Amino acid sequence: MDQGWRQLRAVLCCLLLSFVTPQIPGKSRHGAVKAEDTFKTSPFHLDLWFYFTLQNWVLDFGRPIAMIILPLEWFPLNKPSAGDYFHMAYNVITPFLLLKLIERSPKTLPRSMVYVSIITFVMGASIHLVGDSVNHRLIFSGYQHHLSVRENPIIRNLKPETLIDSFELLYYYDEYLGHSMWYLVTEGQIFILYIFTFFAMMALVMHQRRKGLVLDSNGLFLFYSFIITLLLIALWVGWLWNDKILRKKYPGVIYIPEPWAFYTLHMSNLHAKGAPEF
Repeated sequence: MDQGWRQLRAVLCCLLLSFVTPQIPGKSRHGAVKAEDTFKTSPFHLDLWFYFTLQNWVLDFGRPIAMIILPLEWFPLNKPSAGDYFHMAYNVITPFLLLKLIERSPKTLPRSMVYVSIITFVMGASIHLVGDSVNHRLIFSGYQHHLSVRENPIIRNLKPETLIDSFELLYYYDEYLGHSMWYLVTEGQIFILYIFTFFAMMALVMHQRRKGLVLDSNGLFLFYSFIITLLLIALWVGWLWNDKILRKKYPGVIYIPEPWAFYTLHMSNLHAKGAPEF
């Protein structure tokens, strides 16, 4: 899995590097060139970035909301939920868009690196789909995401006790292994992966700038997206900084509560009919 992380960081950095263009006014390797001429050769991929943003907000951010809002009768607990179908679509569309973006890159990335990264992404997304589906459906049986697995009322009294170990394994596959192989940010267990990727990208940008190279519009969009994400994480953590219950579940230096833990703790009244009152 560590190798998969390195490959993913490498692809993002190489993708950022592929959007680097010479932008020294009046000077280039082959003579005079204007900055605006360089941007003409590197068009902004509005369609791909729009699809990335749309599918992320609808299929990823929107899937738990759809699962909560839609009537439970439409999606029985022993069948995939609306959020699961959103998740399936996300797992197909995201790697496809990523491959299309790499195809449009001005520079060719190492094929083996691209293959390993996409395979890692799909594998992690598939692991996360199964674990996430079961964990979220447990909400309708009284499971509370702001508590640890062993502290949950519906789990701690299970017999034999080895069943609790099985649920902890399911939680590990969902929240740690699956997330680490396909998410970059938003939750504490993957924040380290995100921040190291961000620092690697920043170091790459600074190194290329010394050579007289700067990012084109696509590279800037990717780089600024990481900066905005970091600001949003800071706001999220600051908002929930003094929450004693979430602090208990997420001890340690890195405190970034999961959205689902917040939902079950503070927004349980939004659950569909059949959900328990916490």
